[in-house]
Amino acid sequence: MISKKLPHVFYGADYNPEQWPEEVWAEDVRLMREAGVNLVSVGIFAWAKLEPHPGEYDFAWLDRVLDLLHENGVLANLATATASPPPWMAKLYPDTLPVTREGVTLRPGSRQQYCPSSSVYRQRAAALVRRIAERYEDHPALAMWHVNNEYGCHVPECYCRTSAAAFREWLRSKYGTLAELNRAWGTAFWSQQYSDWEEVGPPLPTPTFPNPTQQLDWRRFSSDALLECFRMEAGILREITPEIPITTNFMGLFKPLDYWEWARHEDVVSHDCYPDPADPDAPAGAAMTYDLMRSLGGGNPWVLMEQTPSSVNWRPVNVPKRPGQMRLWSYAALARGADGIMFFQWRASKAGAEKFHGALVPHAGTDSRVWREVVQLGNELKRLDALPGSRGEAEAAILLDWESWWALELGSKPSCEVRLLEQLRSYYTPLWHKNILVDFAHPEGDLSRYRAVFVPNLYLLRETAARNLERFVSGGGTLVISFFSGIADGHDHIWLGGYPAPLRKLLGLRVEEFAPSTPDEEILLRTESGDTRAAHLWSDVIRLEGAEPVATFASGFSSGQPAITRHRFGRGTAYYLGTQPEEAYMASLLEGICQEAGVRPPLEAPAGVEVVRRTAGERSFLFALNHSEEPVELRLEDPARDLLTGERRDTLQLAPRGIAILEEG
Repeated sequence: MISKKLPHVFYGADYNPEQWPEEVWAEDVRLMREAGVNLVSVGIFAWAKLEPHPGEYDFAWLDRVLDLLHENGVLANLATATASPPPWMAKLYPDTLPVTREGVTLRPGSRQQYCPSSSVYRQRAAALVRRIAERYEDHPALAMWHVNNEYGCHVPECYCRTSAAAFREWLRSKYGTLAELNRAWGTAFWSQQYSDWEEVGPPLPTPTFPNPTQQLDWRRFSSDALLECFRMEAGILREITPEIPITTNFMGLFKPLDYWEWARHEDVVSHDCYPDPADPDAPAGAAMTYDLMRSLGGGNPWVLMEQTPSSVNWRPVNVPKRPGQMRLWSYAALARGADGIMFFQWRASKAGAEKFHGALVPHAGTDSRVWREVVQLGNELKRLDALPGSRGEAEAAILLDWESWWALELGSKPSCEVRLLEQLRSYYTPLWHKNILVDFAHPEGDLSRYRAVFVPNLYLLRETAARNLERFVSGGGTLVISFFSGIADGHDHIWLGGYPAPLRKLLGLRVEEFAPSTPDEEILLRTESGDTRAAHLWSDVIRLEGAEPVATFASGFSSGQPAITRHRFGRGTAYYLGTQPEEAYMASLLEGICQEAGVRPPLEAPAGVEVVRRTAGERSFLFALNHSEEPVELRLEDPARDLLTGERRDTLQLAPRGIAILEEG
């Protein structure tokens, strides 16, 4: 359970009372009761209100807000307010402002205008956090801490002099000596050898490709610099309120921050998710981030901290969610492990950059479709007290490594068309359509509980990770790994001895040469059954060393050579994809591998119906969500009780965008 104070599904939104006259607050809490809201995030962007002048604090208004919430049965996810420094900080301390790679100083007027390595910013932030924690440590409304907000969303890297100095100290700590840094960075290439630490700096614009390892270390440092800010604030909160859980909101597959490392320091993983209603693949894309959040927290429940009930304000065209879509997508998050459904924001703003962003109370007020859907969902969630604490148990995993992602997408590669998110989707989407629940896992993490592990790309591979994959397969697991994996070590130095050197024994093959394809080039494959299928993007020149072909190239650079292989290794099997199969073939290939590995969906369902199971001990809950535009019928293996209606059912009739939650057994 996430919070002892709230043994229910969380339901609420970002609440910004500082934007409104105080007479509006009474109406806010009345409407919160009507909608079933039990938790709101307060004070996220309130630094200038809480500290209007340096060292002068005003908490009286926040006292009244928290008292009012408590009196009306609403708890607070209280923010530390450090995401947007007040304008006086930039005026008094201009060195706290962040600087872009091009040397442009980012000024006040929006948000996140701070350098994470600035000692002044950190000191001022720490002082504010301590004041907030000491004032509200015993307030009965306090249920959770919300540190900062969406770290790195707008400023993931700062290139100012302070950051450059901090980067040098980070490198000193990592490498110890210049000789070791020169070795790790491969500075013998292009006469880059450093003879003084002051010569070392961030990867600024250069005549051609910057040093790859310097760029990789810069991304590591930048993620760590922001994490130090989070850990500083979290340390103060844990000192003063050790029983109150701490979170900061993640943003799904957000490239700049290594969320594996970040999640280790959170008590609760939370997530901001804004799938595009105009995108037909949005449900699968959102589900992928939900599975990631569950996995980052080690399978524990997480919180959907932000979504919109209708439309956002920041796309070129902001399509609203259709009737019933907000409810459907909210339950999709619950199905994949969320114990909280929250939104940005409570009341639509009258002014500011986000005044056209959707809200639970829209500009149209309560006589609106959006409000009626908000009230419906909030009161339905009250019936789901059996759900919090239950977990999704996956039998398959997809490997994801942020450092490999960073290294893969640096310049000077065989093909800039190989991008990690596209490779992830090529695996995740067909598995989602087959209702195969997957975890995400780190390459060096424990894989023993999985039957099948999928590796869309793992360009950067450490020796420990390679041996971890060998243990998994030799112990009976099924591994599927795609091209351009196992190429470089942790310093982005090539593993010599034939690609992919650390995995040759496991895969039973050697890749002699890469042959990337132009975007319009189609590659033909011939399968074991003699069918001809299409592929694109890439062709490996594969030499078999014990593996057997599953498909061969029937055209192009590698014509007649193996394209997809299978290798028995110990008690398991390792598959290698030396190209990118077309979607239909990829789907059938993965479906067959899952069946072979014993990975099954919880229930057979028509296309467009998402089926997911959560379990808690002997209890299990089956979610069925109809993303299609047609009504569907599902037949259950055994009768089950619908938690929303109380009926016991053996068949389900789901309307378009309809849902059911069944307690099995």
